[in-house]
Amino acid sequence: MALTNDNRTLGEMFAELSREIRTLVHQEIQLARTELTEKVSRLGKGVGFVIGGGLLAYGGLLAIVAAIVLALTAMGLPAWAAALAGGILVAGVGYLLIRSGLAALRPDQLTPQQTIDTLKEDAQWLRTQTK
Repeated sequence: MALTNDNRTLGEMFAELSREIRTLVHQEIQLARTELTEKVSRLGKGVGFVIGGGLLAYGGLLAIVAAIVLALTAMGLPAWAAALAGGILVAGVGYLLIRSGLAALRPDQLTPQQTIDTLKEDAQWLRTQTK
């Protein structure tokens, strides 16, 4: 910020401060918009990969469950008991995967941290300008 002469009126100083605050707020909004767009884009790509991988893994999982059920029936277990054991195993693994996926998609990852930091700096600057 350039130094100005001390002969300005109070009205001129407040007008300049008002313009600077307006510019600052506009820049902060632009920063927040850019930062959130970047984070949402990254999140969208991650979700797409998770869905694609999940669909492929689901097909493989069905084949593995069928193999487990067939192996259990071949060992002498009734078909219903083998299917139940396979279902319980798959449900347990699915539960663990869902829990880890939800933990990875925490809302705090979407927080525009850079914008928050600069807003704190701006508030400090504004306090020094109004003293």
